[in-house]
Amino acid sequence: MSEVKKTVAGIDIGSRSIELVVLENGKVVDSRRVPTTFDPLAQCRLLLADLPDLPMVATGYGRKLLVDGLPERRMTAITEIQAYALGSHHLYPEARTVLDIGGQDTKVIALSPAGKVLKFEMNDRCAAGTGKFLEFMATALQVPLPEFGDFALRADKRLQINSMCTVFAESEATSLMARGEKAANIALGLHLAIVQRTLAMLRRVSDTPPFLFAGGVAHNACMRVLLAEALAPPLIIPEEPDMVGALGAALYGRQQPAG
Repeated sequence: MSEVKKTVAGIDIGSRSIELVVLENGKVVDSRRVPTTFDPLAQCRLLLADLPDLPMVATGYGRKLLVDGLPERRMTAITEIQAYALGSHHLYPEARTVLDIGGQDTKVIALSPAGKVLKFEMNDRCAAGTGKFLEFMATALQVPLPEFGDFALRADKRLQINSMCTVFAESEATSLMARGEKAANIALGLHLAIVQRTLAMLRRVSDTPPFLFAGGVAHNACMRVLLAEALAPPLIIPEEPDMVGALGAALYGRQQPAG
């Protein structure tokens, strides 16, 4: 039987950022992140420029672009569902439900005790409930995106935002401001609307704790607070929640027989 690969890399090409994890003998020895920009393939070349020709596994929405665009690399690809399941189970074997909110999609994955995918749902056809929605609304309220979650936590009232369409939500936010509502209250209302949509996905897929919150939106302080309120404790948030997919891709590569 072939031995597992000693050194392998995983790369997750998302809509806002690209993450890379290198495993050596099962341990993370390197991790990197660059913005995706308008040219993700060029950003991948930049990220990989000084790496040797390692076996590499790509995931994320740009995985096929990378496999086709870098034929000189020993590259395979897996789905985001596979990658996040592997990465989540490796970090927290006790996790039974994975919630990943990224820049362009939301995923909910039910895991068995052995880390196998039992059921999943993915919303990748609409910006509602994703990081893109938060980015759009932060811009509309003139708040820098990295500060948007903390800004929303300054609210003194919980408002109901009815629309999750970015265009209509902006119109609703503008109307609320015209009526004298504080921007922080509107920001909290927008976060609450995302949480309500997310909880509906969770109910359809899995309501089994512990819940693991991954993806770039897991950095948002308000989302962390609201989800922790809504879900059975504990809400697990990895130290680097947006690296889970790249880690899972690398773990998949390590499991494949050395060629």
